[in-house]
Amino acid sequence: MTIRTITLAGGAALLLAGCQTYLPVDDAGHHTAAPPKSAAAPVSPNALPPAPVPLAALSDTCGATGLQYLVGKPKTEIPVPVNPGKRQVICTSCAMAPGTDPARMTILFDQGTGLVTQVMCK
Repeated sequence: MTIRTITLAGGAALLLAGCQTYLPVDDAGHHTAAPPKSAAAPVSPNALPPAPVPLAALSDTCGATGLQYLVGKPKTEIPVPVNPGKRQVICTSCAMAPGTDPARMTILFDQGTGLVTQVMCK
């Protein structure tokens, strides 16, 4: 046997030894306790918690979720609003009007690229 083979065999034996579970035994060599239960017990699909809801969906008072597809697209693809008073389109480096209105949609775009960067209620 080569030194490499011996080293690999010894390393494998050490790895396997670390995976053993040691249980208490009595004087006759019999196990006196049940093995510990696995932490990863099977769970029925119905017991799983529901998927987390994005924060934007919880506070979507202006309908911004419906226009999230615009992020990364040119600002020229922003549809004409039915109620222009409830939507503002602003460049990311432009000044915003003070105050917030959760029913007003704000669409931000990068002035240099003309691409929409964010759609939110504000």
